[in-house]
Amino acid sequence: MRIAYVSADPGVPVFGRQGASAHAQFMLRALRALGHMVELFTPRLGGEPPRGLADIPLHPVPIARRSRRRPPAWTALEVNHHLRTALEATGPFDLVYERYSLWSYAAMDWASRTGVRSVLEVNGFLAEAAPRLPGLPARHTAERVARRAVGMAGTVVAVSRGIATELADFGAPAGRLHLVPNAVDPDRFPEGLAPAWSAPPGSFTVGYLGALRESHGVAALLRAVAILHRFHADCQLLLVGDGPERERLEDLTATLGLVDQVHFAGAVAPDEVPVWLAGMDVAVAPHHGVPDAPIAPLAAAECMAAGLPLIASAVGELRDLVQHEITGFKVPPGDAMALASAVARLRQDYALRRRLGSNGRAAVLRGPTWADTARRIVSLAAPGPRPGVHLPEPSGWSPC
Repeated sequence: MRIAYVSADPGVPVFGRQGASAHAQFMLRALRALGHMVELFTPRLGGEPPRGLADIPLHPVPIARRSRRRPPAWTALEVNHHLRTALEATGPFDLVYERYSLWSYAAMDWASRTGVRSVLEVNGFLAEAAPRLPGLPARHTAERVARRAVGMAGTVVAVSRGIATELADFGAPAGRLHLVPNAVDPDRFPEGLAPAWSAPPGSFTVGYLGALRESHGVAALLRAVAILHRFHADCQLLLVGDGPERERLEDLTATLGLVDQVHFAGAVAPDEVPVWLAGMDVAVAPHHGVPDAPIAPLAAAECMAAGLPLIASAVGELRDLVQHEITGFKVPPGDAMALASAVARLRQDYALRRRLGSNGRAAVLRGPTWADTARRIVSLAAPGPRPGVHLPEPSGWSPC
């Protein structure tokens, strides 16, 4: 099968180090491993192709330079025209597979109008994007874009129950909406890896893997480490990831007097994640949010696959990923004292750490691989509807 894989978000470097980049790379490799001919359409590659993707056919999509006189949304919306042109020039395809992005609709539109099977994979929807939308014009346009993309997609795949619920509430037809969670490949996490970074001898290392965003709760984790450090001077914190909150978190680290105890590793390549996890004793997923928050815990699952006991906020899919006192601990979101107490308990009980880590690793590695996930999604793919109802073109938006 010839597949056009589309990642139209200028903020996601497909070959980069973000969590979204890692997810795209996993899916591209998995689709190719199944024998499909996959071609990549994106406005942002983000570097050299990683392992297994060096020979993938590339179709860079032009994007205009940002201008102070035009909002970023306008620039991103223009990608639709170039993407449609690229698909028309390089088709036909058997399947158009798009990773949903805030301003993209052309791929699903083109697939629907040409009768090609299509998949819209949704890793985060409008609720997650709301803080980045400046004012009503942008929010209104984002909703129109989403309505067009979801309406034209033959199959809509949500990676978490929270996202599936949001899509259903938004109007995604039940017969075309499917829940397909993220996966983990066991061969990425062999035992006995030499760590990329190690704390001073005798230290106990608490680890975090993920983006540095406000909703991910890293500030609460820093406060928990500050509480721990009053009683256990050997505690260290390793933060693997980057994001818009980094500067604020570095300031908070200094305010709490933890400069010597907190190591900011920054973003690392997806293939390097396992050796960074090898330097941790426990992992923490301290996300904020309501119980049914649309959280797809790929990073948390990878921590468990590495054999780390996981302390997670009881929100979103994290509630199901962690079995309390069997594969890790669940704590209330934003509760620094509860986090500190859970870490302290694991610090003093090596046997408990080993048991929870072993149970968690076994549970995650029994789940689907990325090849399993790709196979299922392709089997669900259907031609997009050719609606008689007119869906308005979102690209005419201009700021108020």
